[in-house]
Amino acid sequence: MQGSTNFVIFDTTFGICGVAWTVRGVCGFQLPESTSAATRSRLQRRFAAAVEVEEAAVPDQIRDLLSDVRSLLDGETVDFATVELDTADVEEFAQRVYTLTRRIPPGSTRTYGDIATELGDRLAARAVGRALGQNPYPIIVPCHRVLAAQNRAGGFSAHGGVDTKLKLLEIERSRIPFALT
Repeated sequence: MQGSTNFVIFDTTFGICGVAWTVRGVCGFQLPESTSAATRSRLQRRFAAAVEVEEAAVPDQIRDLLSDVRSLLDGETVDFATVELDTADVEEFAQRVYTLTRRIPPGSTRTYGDIATELGDRLAARAVGRALGQNPYPIIVPCHRVLAAQNRAGGFSAHGGVDTKLKLLEIERSRIPFALT
């Protein structure tokens, strides 16, 4: 139905993730919280009117995304560049940041300053960091690949914080399965 939002919770080797979508594309992705109930609750808070659906009932493009996320977290190289995003509620500056972030190859990193410079304002590194801190599509828009100055880890707003960010980078760099503990 036009304008409606659905979501699904799904199991990965990293934990229980979730994805929300509209007819325009993915509007949110949720990395695992401490429990599956917490993951579900976080998605329900973010998308209050969303309807949860069973995994078997999701559209093919979302089913493909679930498969790709599982593959990535199992250590395979996956490209999310073709995943359609619903950016209706995303500010224009953040959309530009997300577009550049999506171009960072798996296992590679850039800094907030690099992204700011590419946007044409090398002094906008903090604004880039804020946009990535509010990224509604982690993994799809791989904010874990963006580091602070001097390649320090910087922050990460998902459950587990910087440890989760570093584990995602380790998965991409090592191409071996890695379970979140």
